[in-house]
Amino acid sequence: MASEGAGAPVADVRLEHVVKRFDDVVAVDGVSVEIPRGSFFAMLGPSGCGKTTTLRMIGGFEEPTEGRIFLGAEDVVGLPPYRRDVNTVFQSYALFPHMTIEDNVAFGLERKGVARSERAGRVAEILELVGLGGLGKRKPKQLSGGQQQRVALARALVNHPRVLLLDEPLGALDLKLRKQMQLELKRIQHEVGLTFVHVTHDQEEAMTMADRIAVMNGGRIEQLGPPQELYERPATAFVAGFLGASNLLPGTVEGPGAIRLDSGELVRADVNGRTGRVAAGVRPEKIALGAGGGANELAGTVSESAYIGVATQVVVRTKAGVMQVFAQNAGTGGHVLAPGSPVTLSWSQDATFVVDDVGGTDRDEEEVT
Repeated sequence: MASEGAGAPVADVRLEHVVKRFDDVVAVDGVSVEIPRGSFFAMLGPSGCGKTTTLRMIGGFEEPTEGRIFLGAEDVVGLPPYRRDVNTVFQSYALFPHMTIEDNVAFGLERKGVARSERAGRVAEILELVGLGGLGKRKPKQLSGGQQQRVALARALVNHPRVLLLDEPLGALDLKLRKQMQLELKRIQHEVGLTFVHVTHDQEEAMTMADRIAVMNGGRIEQLGPPQELYERPATAFVAGFLGASNLLPGTVEGPGAIRLDSGELVRADVNGRTGRVAAGVRPEKIALGAGGGANELAGTVSESAYIGVATQVVVRTKAGVMQVFAQNAGTGGHVLAPGSPVTLSWSQDATFVVDDVGGTDRDEEEVT
C-alpha cells in the first residue's frame, strides 16, 4: 500500500507488522496497513482469515504478540479499550433493556461527565442523524431489530470517537433490512466524516459501503484497494474467487499478451510481466453468448440454463473447463438456452485478468477470534 507521504495527514489507524498468536495458531500474520482519516475501510474474508482478531486488536480487546498499532500518532499497544479513542458496534446490540433510547445513547456521555444540558442536545442530534428522531422515550423492546442497531450506532457515534469499529454489525438483520442499512451506514459515515473500520464476510456488503477493502486470507492481506480495482483486477485466485464469481482457466504465458490454455486455445490478455504457469480469469457478466464479443472465443455446450430475472445464468462446458455466464435480460421474455445447445463464448482482452495460480479459495475454515 502506498504511504501517506511526507507532510500528509497522519492516518487514523496504522498497523505495523502486527502478529497475533493463540498458542500454536497464528491468527494474524504480519499485517501492515494504514487507514486514512475519514475513510470507510472494510476487512473482508472468510471465517478464520484473521479479520475479527485484527479489529479486536485495534479496539484493545486483544493485544498483538508482535508489532505496533497506532491511533493517529499514538502507539496504543498496552492501552485498555476505554483509553483508546475508538468505539465498537457489535452484531449483538447490547442495549440496556430497562433504559430509554435517549438514556442508552447518553450513557457514555454521562460516564465521561458531560453536562446534562449538553448531553440532551448531542443525543437529540445523533438520533436525528440515524433516523430515530422522536423515538427517544421508547424502550429497546419497542423497536425493530434495525432500529435497535441504529441505537447501538448512535450510542457509539455520540462520543465523537476518532475511529468507529464495526464488527459484523448487520449480521442479525434480514436480507432486505441489511441492504437498506448498508446504504444508511454509508450515508451516516459521509455525514459525520469519521473513520469507519468494518469487518464482514459479505463481499457485496463490503463493496457497497467501503472506499477501500482489505481482502484477508490465512491471517494476511491478499490484496488492498478500492472495490472496483479488486473486482476488475484481482491479484490472486483467492481474491478472484471470494470477491464475486470468476471463471479461471489454467494455462501458460505465451508472449506479452497471450496465454496458451491447457486445452490448447489461445487467450489474449495483459499478463503484466508474468511468465510460466498462470490462470486467465473472466467474470461471468463479461462473457457474450455468441461470437463477436471480443478477441477471445471458446466453443462449448450448454449444461444448465436458468432465467433469474435480471439475467439468464448459463453453465457451459468447454474443452478448457466449465464456464459460468450471466447474460443480461435487456429485452423482454428472456430466451433460455436448452441444455445440449452448442454455443460460442466470447469476451474482450480488456475483460481478462491474470493470476498466478488457481488454488487457495477454501472458505470453510473455522473463525479464530
